[in-house]
Amino acid sequence: MNIKSLLLGSAAALIAVSGARAADAVVVAEPEPAEYVKICDVYGAGYFYIPGTETCLRIGGYVRYDIGAGDAASFDGVNNVPDHLDGDTNDTYWKQARFALKTWTGQETELGTLKTYTETRFNFGNTSGDYATDGPTDPDNWQARNSGISLNFAWIQLGGLRVGKDESAFDTFVGYAGNVIQDTLVPYGTFDTNVIQYYFDAGNGFSAVVSLEEGSGDDTIDSYVPHVVGGVKYTQGWGAITAVAAYDSNYEAWAGKARLDVNATNELSLFLMAGYGSDDDFLDPNTGHNFFKLWDGSWAIWGGGSYKFNEKTSFNVQASYDDGKKFGLAANIAYDIVPGFTITGEVDYVNAADSDWHESYDGIGGVLRFQRSF
Repeated sequence: MNIKSLLLGSAAALIAVSGARAADAVVVAEPEPAEYVKICDVYGAGYFYIPGTETCLRIGGYVRYDIGAGDAASFDGVNNVPDHLDGDTNDTYWKQARFALKTWTGQETELGTLKTYTETRFNFGNTSGDYATDGPTDPDNWQARNSGISLNFAWIQLGGLRVGKDESAFDTFVGYAGNVIQDTLVPYGTFDTNVIQYYFDAGNGFSAVVSLEEGSGDDTIDSYVPHVVGGVKYTQGWGAITAVAAYDSNYEAWAGKARLDVNATNELSLFLMAGYGSDDDFLDPNTGHNFFKLWDGSWAIWGGGSYKFNEKTSFNVQASYDDGKKFGLAANIAYDIVPGFTITGEVDYVNAADSDWHESYDGIGGVLRFQRSF
């Protein structure tokens, strides 16, 4: 009986000790489930939900490297730079490396879709053109350098209302002048400006825009009266017809453009665009110029197209001419080596006859572009 009692007492003691130890043990909290990034496909590929919000975000951009050579008149080379050895002048390449960072956001609200877009560019390179130590242009611009950071886009849009930094609707609504690198051999309009815009889309192919713009640089508005742009567009499967008109409040001048886009085949697309401005051409440089009508004379015309040979290769061309007797021609071949990495080789030619706006000159050059987009 004594042995039995001893065994029972020992078992009870062990149970008590075990219970005490269990009571003293540290309780580990259950891990909270991780909040993984969720894909948002409402606004297209590449968007994801910002964790804890209903806002969809996309981050993208490109890295680009340009190599240009040729005459200054074609805006592709750097001419008359000083030789380091003997002080003579030479011609050399124009080169530029760029990193562009882009962001897009989208969110559905009771007042419509709330969107933003930003694009910031970082550049390193020199400036193309004709430079001489005795000329008015800064002779050091031919030297490669960090050439600053530019905020190219930063706008907010709710429904059809857009405010912020954009490019002028005189260009964005009617469209740029072709898929060539040097599309401004004959300029077709200005770009940088702050805007207050309203876009209307009827849903049947008809759309319109009204844009109040501040201008930039010497063309910034000098009163409370803004520059004004209005445009209408009709888009169908065959292409589009677009027209825009613009009013420069500084000089009380106007300009307009009309454009026809045609999707001739699945591989071939064509465009034709014409511009016309008020008869005051501001030939005196001291009086400034129309913010929108940058071509010489009253009228100008641009035309061209793109042809896709296959999924990787396309040919693009643009020809232009204005009232100042300036002719421009640009053509390139773009080749996608792999998805997201494109090499483009382009040849540019410009020829200007004697006119009220310039003496005669001509030039030919070329650009080789490497671009990785993401």
